Amino acid sequence: MRDPGIALDEAAPDTRARAVEVRLTQMGLGLARRFGDGVGGRLADRVLRVLSDRHPRAFTALRDMPEAHLLIDPVDAPAAVLLRVGPRLALRVCDRDGPAHVAVDAAVRGPCARLLDLLEGRIDGDALFFRRELVIEGDTALILALRNTLDGEDMDLFADMATAAGPLRHALPLARRHAGRMLDLLGIARRAAPPPLRWGMVALERRLGGKPQGS
Repeated sequence: MRDPGIALDEAAPDTRARAVEVRLTQMGLGLARRFGDGVGGRLADRVLRVLSDRHPRAFTALRDMPEAHLLIDPVDAPAAVLLRVGPRLALRVCDRDGPAHVAVDAAVRGPCARLLDLLEGRIDGDALFFRRELVIEGDTALILALRNTLDGEDMDLFADMATAAGPLRHALPLARRHAGRMLDLLGIARRAAPPPLRWGMVALERRLGGKPQGS
């Protein structure tokens, strides 16, 4: 059952709310990668604990799987996520090809929004693979096992992460609820800013989101 203190609308978020979620995910991955394995690893451990507490059935099933490494690669983000299933369940932010010292058994790659849809069960994974919006590599059985484990789970990653956000636990759902207005205000602020400040804002967004400077 969701924490009533961060209850969200039951309807699926509109596209602008999803855009905010994707942007925050991209920035979060970028920051975790810049923090390195120390701070970034502790953050990943906290994320895993929160998800395990809120979705015990699914994460018990993940721990019951044979040990394997799955790379989840949002191609429009600055880093990927390595999930180790099995008794030593673990989560780490890593480079797009995975850590050099780890043999990756399978990988799923695609836009951040589509990977969030897949992990939250908002869209049929078969349809995403058929339309080639997601690409799978390696052990397809592992990816199918993950999808089947999460299928039917009432998972909302944005709301789940809000519970671990400390003082921001109420602000994050509010940001999603008012995503359209936020995006409009940010656009107005960027257009109204003097050119040096505007360029700095764009450069910072690109760095945090992992976008090349020339794109």
